[in-house]
Amino acid sequence: MPGSVIYAALVLVPMAMAIRTSTTDRNGFRAVTHFVGLRNYEDLFRDPAYLQTLRNTLILTLIVTIVPNVLGLAVAQLLDRRGWVFNAMRAVFFIPVVLSSVVVSVIWETILADDGLANRILHGLGVAHRPGWLSDPGIALYTVASIMCWQMLGLCVVIYLAALQGIPQELTEAAAIDGAGPLTRFRTITWPMLAPAVTICTVLLMIGGFKAYDQVKVMTNGGPGTGTTSTLAFDVVETGVSGSHIGYGAAKATLMLLLIALVSFVVLRVLRRREVEL
Repeated sequence: MPGSVIYAALVLVPMAMAIRTSTTDRNGFRAVTHFVGLRNYEDLFRDPAYLQTLRNTLILTLIVTIVPNVLGLAVAQLLDRRGWVFNAMRAVFFIPVVLSSVVVSVIWETILADDGLANRILHGLGVAHRPGWLSDPGIALYTVASIMCWQMLGLCVVIYLAALQGIPQELTEAAAIDGAGPLTRFRTITWPMLAPAVTICTVLLMIGGFKAYDQVKVMTNGGPGTGTTSTLAFDVVETGVSGSHIGYGAAKATLMLLLIALVSFVVLRVLRRREVEL
């Protein structure tokens, strides 16, 4: 009961208040608030800037969900060995996970600035046209996604390592004796038994992609240009807090909540069904 009361007070009640606020025209600069029903939601889907933000978020989430999953499994396979070197490498890969997203963003912003370390190295190598990693609207979103992938890679490595070490060695040894090669052993034994780890990594990465805020705020502030790297979470804060359009921002936050809940539910159902079938 105490835990339920705390959860309700800190999560459910604010959530209900936000949903209620989303049906009003509440504004931080105006004392009077009126009920507007679903008008905020109708305005959202007619707003090209919001549709661009939704597109950015879907692209970023797709990249952040796929890339660390694939690379994390590959690295985990390489580190699934005994020895102090492999133990040290595991720690190295996990260090970015425990760092603050703001700290990581500041470091990478310094490295990837137009006159930063990355471009100075390229200049030293004779590259004439150096990319604007964070200043070019065509690649800035992918730069942010790459940095998020780098930071989340260690989480996938640890989860997949734990799952790999839980696979009975007798199964792989018996398959090897029967003549199964490495690819066959991976397809028939390792991959099916990694199903729960795949589910955990996929859901965590997907939610992290949808909630991306720190990296965008620190490195690009939604730019370069207008909204080229803006995400749903960033847009909610900019609209509701910075812009003081509280009712409109609450509508964006409510839609973000519904989108994450819906996608998470579908992905969990699909992956859990795969676990049972395997």
